[in-house]
Amino acid sequence: MYRYSRQYTGPVQAIIMDWAGTTVDFGSRAPIEGFQRLFASRGIELSEAEARGPMGTEKREHIRQLCELSRIREAWKVQFGKLPDSHDIDAMFDDFVPLQIEAIAAASDLIPGVTELLAWAKRRDIRIGANTGYAESMVAGLLERAAKQGYRPESMVCATQVSKGRPYPYMSLLNVMELGVKNLAACVKIDDTQPGIEEGLNAGMWTIALACSGNEVGLSLEAWQALTADEQEVYRQPACEKFHRGGAHYVVDTIADAVTCLEDISRRLASGEQP
Repeated sequence: MYRYSRQYTGPVQAIIMDWAGTTVDFGSRAPIEGFQRLFASRGIELSEAEARGPMGTEKREHIRQLCELSRIREAWKVQFGKLPDSHDIDAMFDDFVPLQIEAIAAASDLIPGVTELLAWAKRRDIRIGANTGYAESMVAGLLERAAKQGYRPESMVCATQVSKGRPYPYMSLLNVMELGVKNLAACVKIDDTQPGIEEGLNAGMWTIALACSGNEVGLSLEAWQALTADEQEVYRQPACEKFHRGGAHYVVDTIADAVTCLEDISRRLASGEQP
């Protein structure tokens, strides 16, 4: 008769983090610039709100979902006399890759708090993985620039390396396999998008959502810091509510606030709690 293993009560073993809006590119600005330039090349103006809608998904899928928006479909029909099809989406993705590489190059600074989190994890022998909705062809420069700033994840997975991207759990599960971690309950997914949080939940991990540094607010670090506390709260509240409704175990402003959550997860694991 099969016997389940003893419930895990050990420490956090791995942290899996997203890139844009989580560890680099405060406000997740690079993808937006790429999508807006892409649609502009087709004579269609794409608003920032529209561009952010599918954020967190694999980028070809992101383009497909944008092309499903009724306003975009109508604009496309006016421009080209037909609705966008799979051939159009393939061509757009091919054009998007160099646009995204260029945008990423201009938005690769580490978000404040990443270095401190990495040091905290290193002292506890916690493994670090990263995954992204970016394609493999887009990230070589990003990885190089992050490494120069001291961030070198032990496992790196792109959406194009798995059969399905977020919210499916496959990227995070591949991270875990590459890191050699046995217990999913010992893993934490940190992300700034709802699909990324769902990815972690579907993988059986703890999740920490970042409400203010990424897609939900969408402001650069300078623009965010220029707001008054009351103005920041106007942005923060709906973002936090969305992530709480979406099932995130923790919701904080930025990666700088994540260590407190990780310490609490360690205490909860020790007391027998599971994600």
